[in-house]
Amino acid sequence: MDKQASGPRVVVGIDGSTSSHAALLWAVRYADQISGSVDAVAAWELPGMYGWSGPVVDTSLDEDNARQRLVQELGDVLGTEKASSVRALLVRGNPADVLLRAAEGAEALVVGSHGRGGFARALLGSVSHQVAQHANCPVVIVRSKAS
Repeated sequence: MDKQASGPRVVVGIDGSTSSHAALLWAVRYADQISGSVDAVAAWELPGMYGWSGPVVDTSLDEDNARQRLVQELGDVLGTEKASSVRALLVRGNPADVLLRAAEGAEALVVGSHGRGGFARALLGSVSHQVAQHANCPVVIVRSKAS
């Protein structure tokens, strides 16, 4: 799943939310239209790493297991065949920072309108807001039908 294709690249943020699944579907359709590739990026960070707003994550995170879950999530959303064409990236760091770095040189950065979890909803769209303000490429914010 570690394919690097030449040509236009679309980066999509994945966090397990319905909104990020809608963003993944949008990114794959768009990449197909421009004959591009898709990098699905999931970020993780340790609790307290970035102050009070950092998500609570198990400090015993098994990166291999998390990477396998990401690949499984891509397969569940896209189907196994389509998911095999998407590059899955699990990166440690603040989600907005990780996505901004991943999107350098990309055709577009695609994110969901909000993340998962009760506290994340209180910060409605904080990552999407940050990337929209700071990305060096077009940013697409996708709402899920459930939003």
